[in-house]
Parts: sequence; C-alpha cells; structure tokens
Amino acid sequence: MMTLYMLFEALDDKRVRLDDRIMMSRRAARQPPSKLGIKIGNTLSVEDAIRALAIKSANDVAAAVAEHLGGTERQFALLMTAKARSLGMKNTTFRNASGLPHRGQLSTARDMSKLARALLMHFPHRYHYFSEPKFRYSGKTYKSHNKLLTNYEGTDGIKTGYIRASGFNLVASVKRGNKRLIGVVFGAKNSKSRNRHMVKLLDKGWAKINPSMAVAKASTRSKSKPRTKTGKSVWGVQIGAYKTYNPAYEIAMRAIGLAPSYLADGDITVAPLIKKSGRKLYRGRVMGISKKQAYRACKFLKKKKFGCMPLKLTAPLEVASLN
Repeated sequence: MMTLYMLFEALDDKRVRLDDRIMMSRRAARQPPSKLGIKIGNTLSVEDAIRALAIKSANDVAAAVAEHLGGTERQFALLMTAKARSLGMKNTTFRNASGLPHRGQLSTARDMSKLARALLMHFPHRYHYFSEPKFRYSGKTYKSHNKLLTNYEGTDGIKTGYIRASGFNLVASVKRGNKRLIGVVFGAKNSKSRNRHMVKLLDKGWAKINPSMAVAKASTRSKSKPRTKTGKSVWGVQIGAYKTYNPAYEIAMRAIGLAPSYLADGDITVAPLIKKSGRKLYRGRVMGISKKQAYRACKFLKKKKFGCMPLKLTAPLEVASLN
C-alpha cells in the first residue's frame, strides 16, 4: 500500500507518467512469488505496475518500482518510512517495498488504517485501482484476492496480504450512503477466517452508525442469487465522456470543487458505455443528489463553461431470498 502511495504521489507531482516504462532489474526479477514473472531487462508501464501491485501484489513489480523511484530498494524503504511518519504512522518501519519478511520491518493495524485513509483523502482520483476485481497482462488475467469486493455491499477496496510471520491480512474500505468504514485484520489463519472476521468487524461498525442499515445490508450476503426489481429514482449530473477512466473521474471531482453547495453530498461514479463501433466511453457523473440540486448544479456549471446534463436513473433494489 505504501509503495502505491509513493507511486501516486510521483504521478501527481509529474515525476512519472502512467505511460512511462519501468525496467525489471536482475534483483527485482529474483523476488519470490507472488509476482508477474517479468524477464530481466523487460519493462512494463507505470499503469500496469499500479494494477500489478493493487490486484496481484506482485513482489517483483514492487521492487522494480522502488528502484525506479528511489534508485535502490533500500533508499526507497527509507523514503517510505519517512512518509509513514509524516502520515502519523508512528509504529511503522519499512525495509522493502513489497512487505516480504524482514526482521526490521513492522507495522500495526492502526497504522495501516491511517495509510488507507490517506490514500482515500489524498488520491481519490486514483483510488479506483483498488476497486478493480481483475486485470490482464501479457495474455494472463489476474483476479483480486479481496473477496469482499463482490461479497460485502459497499466494499470498494483496498488490499489483502500474507506472509508467514503475520498470517493473512486485509485492509477493507466500505462506503454506504455518505458514511465510510475502514477495517483492518492482521494474523488470520487463512483467507476465509480473515474475511469472516472482517465482516463481523464491519457489521459492528455499521450497527453503531445505523442499526437498520446494518440489518438491511447484511441480507445481501445471502448465498441465494438476488432477483432485481425496480427501485426508486436517483438524480445526478453527467459532466463529460472520455476515452479513458481517469479524465472522467477527475472532471467529476472538479465539478464538485466548483459547485460544492449542489454536489458535495453526491457520489462520483464513472459509467462505461460501449458504442456500436465497439469503442468504449467513460462518463463522469455525480449521483445521489436531489432533482433541484442536479438542475441548479448544471445551470451553475454551464456558466463556468462545463458541459453538464441532469440525470434521472432508476436504482435497482436487490431482494435476496433468506431460505
């Protein structure tokens, strides 16, 4: 997670670009699994590196990123530790970029929750990488190990991890309505027990925030397949459509910044659209606001030379059988 934080920071500072190439050194290629297995001297793009770290937890890619940004992995670990201290992670020390065992490397669940929050706060335009369930590289598809992305409603990240010394670990972030919970589990015996414990922690959290919400959402974890019926209407605005995800997300972020009185209560969504030609467009939207807010926001944004269109969508209600 910290390697990704440092990479996102380098992108925002324009020290690297998404299409820059990262070379696989002999040392990086020799890292133990989990890894992509890139050959020495070959390269991958920064964006592929992000997905390899967020979804695959590729140790060879982590080491290559460290060398690319820090010169050596040791120097990069020092930079990561300094950054951790600046984020309030007082009990964390890094010795490598991947999290592989090292007697001097340690952290705590509380510190990891601080890091997750920092990623959300500082890089909302890049957080979507943690929500992606899979990615494809060099003809292979790699799936996320974070099963909560599909099994626990509202989960939009963030990372799993495992080494023998600390067991099976998970940092999870869940958003429902305008509330968000971040949970951290360290030291589970296996991935199933880790996930079960995380669900219990999150359920307790939602129960404290809103007991009725916790009960209602829990029903979506039934083993039976849900059937969908028409739900209530949801209003929002669409700001623009782009060939890639990031500009669509960023334009929605800019719109909220320009018109917070109308859009601050909404949620950013990027809706893909496949045209008849096969070309994909990504539509930047802010959803979950009132009809009045949507029309007033567009009126305001058009004065600022923004394209804006009020939207009325039908939200599906998931009804699960409890048999």
